[in-house]
Amino acid sequence: MNNDALEGQCWHTRDSEEVLQRLGTHPERGLALETVRERLVAHGKNAIQEAARRSVWRMILGQFRDFMVIVLIVAAVVSGIVGEPRDAIAIVVIVVLNAIVGAIQEYRAERAVAALRRMAAPDAQVCRNGEIQTIPATELAPGDIVLLEAGNVVPADLRLLKTSNLRIDEAALTGESQAIQKIPEALSENEAPLGDRFNMAYKGTFVSHGRATGVVVATGMETELGQIATLLQQEEAVKTPLQQRLAHFGQRLAVGVLMVCGIIFVTGLLRGEEGVLMFLTAVSLAVAAIPEALPAVVTVSLAMGARKMSRRNALIRRLPAVETLGSVTYICTDKTGTLTENRMTAEGFWVAGEYQSEIPPMASESPPWNRLGQALALCNEVVSDKEQGVRGDPTEVALYQAAHRAGYKRQSLEKKLPRIGDIPFDSERKRMMTVHRVSEREAIAFIKGAPEKILSRCSRMQMADEITVVDRGTLLREAERLAEQGYRVLAMAYRFLENIPTEWAPEILEKDLVFLGLVALIDPPRKEAPRAVADCILAGITPVMITGDHPGTARAIAIRLGIDKEDGLVIKGQDLAQIPAQDFAHQVRQIRTYARVTPEQKIRIVKALQDQGEFVAMTGDGVNDAPALKRAGIGVAMGRKGTDVAREAADMVLLDDNFATIVSAVREGRRIFDNIRKFVRYTMTSNSGEIWTLFLAPFLGLPLPLVPIQILWINLVTDGLPGLALSAEPQERGIMRRPPRPPNESIFAHGMWQHMLWVGLLIGGLSLLAQAWAYHSGTAHWQTMVFTVLTFCQLAHVLAIRSEKESLFTQGLLSNPWLLGAVAITVALQLAVIYLPFLNPIFRTAPLSMGELALCFALPVVVFVAVEVEKWLVRKGWIYVNYA
Repeated sequence: MNNDALEGQCWHTRDSEEVLQRLGTHPERGLALETVRERLVAHGKNAIQEAARRSVWRMILGQFRDFMVIVLIVAAVVSGIVGEPRDAIAIVVIVVLNAIVGAIQEYRAERAVAALRRMAAPDAQVCRNGEIQTIPATELAPGDIVLLEAGNVVPADLRLLKTSNLRIDEAALTGESQAIQKIPEALSENEAPLGDRFNMAYKGTFVSHGRATGVVVATGMETELGQIATLLQQEEAVKTPLQQRLAHFGQRLAVGVLMVCGIIFVTGLLRGEEGVLMFLTAVSLAVAAIPEALPAVVTVSLAMGARKMSRRNALIRRLPAVETLGSVTYICTDKTGTLTENRMTAEGFWVAGEYQSEIPPMASESPPWNRLGQALALCNEVVSDKEQGVRGDPTEVALYQAAHRAGYKRQSLEKKLPRIGDIPFDSERKRMMTVHRVSEREAIAFIKGAPEKILSRCSRMQMADEITVVDRGTLLREAERLAEQGYRVLAMAYRFLENIPTEWAPEILEKDLVFLGLVALIDPPRKEAPRAVADCILAGITPVMITGDHPGTARAIAIRLGIDKEDGLVIKGQDLAQIPAQDFAHQVRQIRTYARVTPEQKIRIVKALQDQGEFVAMTGDGVNDAPALKRAGIGVAMGRKGTDVAREAADMVLLDDNFATIVSAVREGRRIFDNIRKFVRYTMTSNSGEIWTLFLAPFLGLPLPLVPIQILWINLVTDGLPGLALSAEPQERGIMRRPPRPPNESIFAHGMWQHMLWVGLLIGGLSLLAQAWAYHSGTAHWQTMVFTVLTFCQLAHVLAIRSEKESLFTQGLLSNPWLLGAVAITVALQLAVIYLPFLNPIFRTAPLSMGELALCFALPVVVFVAVEVEKWLVRKGWIYVNYA
């Protein structure tokens, strides 16, 4: 048997005999050992394969292909040439650190597939040659007969042959919040989604209840789990907006700087300047113009943001993730365990025509409610103890806890009404019964199950003061109404037995029942989720629910949380598969809720949004979310209930599984990007001022304003401490009331390039004004004055650009003490260069008179005032009107 014989088979639609015949196996004897060996050779081990791993050195070397990194390496070489080894060493250290971080991220991505391998069951019980054996799960072959029982991890994809009250927790694979009842019968629908294939058990899922026998139909990479591993290996991570912007910025900058430096070099030679001096000046200007501190500032900003987020239960696995969340336009979120609590809760009770959210306390004198409390407490298989708490089927636990809250404690009730027998739940009857002794001869039976199955056995109905004839039509309509609201609905009934049963046949005991009420159960939204969703919408981010759960449940939760409207369209995975790519591209922005989707479809949704220019964040906790987490602009995994696979594929992990933490990350991301923009605005305007000063001086008949060491000093002291201090700038007001910046938007948008141009010209003009005045006055200090004015102008500028709109006086001078301290230290360093005698020959400076120093302090005030006027015009809406 080869792979072709197994591929494309709809095993869930074929009956057991046909499945066994196609697989060439026997339900009692299993496979012969010789057949097993042949099939293991043909199909390989039942294990998740990993792609060939790249060596660590290849990963590190691959990080040096980035254009900005190449520019920085060139800058390091040039710094060494002009005799500034400290600059060269600093740049090399930054580049190497970035390469190491990048290699770590690549290594981390490979671990996502390794986590899938750890999900595989270590052992499996099989029947071979008619004997029951326990073997390593990796040795399973197609056609093997596997035995399952409660507590097992399913070792391969199985077509179930026999089941005994089997329930399997498939939340990690499908997103379904409750264990699924399994049956052996064939199904009719070829395209049934994974969550509706009730006769299949899938590798990596968990048997929560019952027993079963199944035949292996897929192993290794052919299983559903293996196909997810393939998707993980194929999907490539998308560059963050910050990476895209900085790469584009670096390319433009390098070309522009080289052109300007070339012009300055040629112009100097034409004026008769020394060739070596002009070469060193041009090279020094190139080094100064390239903001080599930018990666450091970006890294520091992101690291500080990551540290803040860790205090708020968000673990950043990749530093750019914080900034990226500030840029997302869509958050595609899983439902189970992300927006909801991942536990069933009894949220409503319909009894005697009355609907309540809780059962009245046990002390109340209401016959139907008292009887319902007893039924919920006693009619279940829940196990409760002090050490491990309440355990059992999630639905039964919810009913048990609802009764317990009202004071109906099973331990106490069983003393008065001890259980003497039961009829377990099965998939055909869709109900269960427990029988309890009332007296020596009498008993009472409590029954719960699907409303239609219970009502078909009820002849009467318990009302407040009497027992009346049951109105099945009204009760079924009420059950349907609750189901349409996304609830799972169970019906409760009871029956007095005049004699202790001697026969336990369902057809004898489950008749002439008295209907008690309906119970509405749901996996409820987290308490903080509605506010978090509202905050996302206010911030211009569109939340979209993508779940493997039932459409009705998905719709109900989406409406409750404000993700979707009452008339919103819920798209099922089956419907999505039928929508052509072109039509889906037009619809994807209007759809807010998806249900019963496959891992491949989650990726399709993310890709469709990305193709429309959206930047997508994906949250999730299951294996089925991992490929989409990796494909999305940023993947956010749940830390508590999330799988290892999801965490390894994600960029950020929420340690408290709190969707609201994402809102904090969005706020932090926007602050960080704002601060990076401020640094770029500051450093590029400063560099622009230096370039204009050197470029325009020859055309104004002035000598070379600065020597190379002065250019590098300005670059060191002004880009260093003040630039880093900008990363500590607090968030601006209204940061969460503006829409996200488009992912393809230039970093120079919203007036930044205009600002850099005219403020750079202003700084250059003021510097040349100081030079012209001093030079033509005959003072020997003219070069020191240009040097000092240029430095102080940049410091005045950094104080003014702390906000793109608000005045410094509104923000408060002390609201960023780090920046204030950095400016003070830079001023002190500049004064030291001027007034300390041993530094004068190194920096070609001379002490200034008090009048000259006063002028050097006065001229930069013009820059501060001019930028404050610009911000006032922005607030008025007269310039840069597209500013968000």
